[in-house]
Amino acid sequence: QVQLVESGGGLVQAGGSLRLSCTASGRTFGSYAMGWFRQAPGKEREFVAAISWNGGSTPYTDSVKGRFTISRDNAKNTMYLQMNSLKPEDTAVYYCAANPRYSAVVDEYDYWGQGTQVTVSS
Repeated sequence: QVQLVESGGGLVQAGGSLRLSCTASGRTFGSYAMGWFRQAPGKEREFVAAISWNGGSTPYTDSVKGRFTISRDNAKNTMYLQMNSLKPEDTAVYYCAANPRYSAVVDEYDYWGQGTQVTVSS
């Protein structure tokens, strides 16, 4: 069982930056692949980025490539999402998720956080 808590969301102007954190409970964090997803009002939850258990693989959805960076610190049971050059279309609730297997598919993740709101004003 893994419990996830996101933090770091907020209101920022377009072009600004935020860093999201996802802290996990449990001793097996380092064995899980992790992912960031987001859901805007009226839209389905979508994949943003994922990271393998050792950080060796980090795919991103095309719309955030070059602007967002996913990372993890297994010693701190924490995953991060550094978001730069934010755009109004990045506005959404951001969720972190954990899964034993590396995936970009929402339905394949077993554990989810409660989400943190990111709002980018124009």
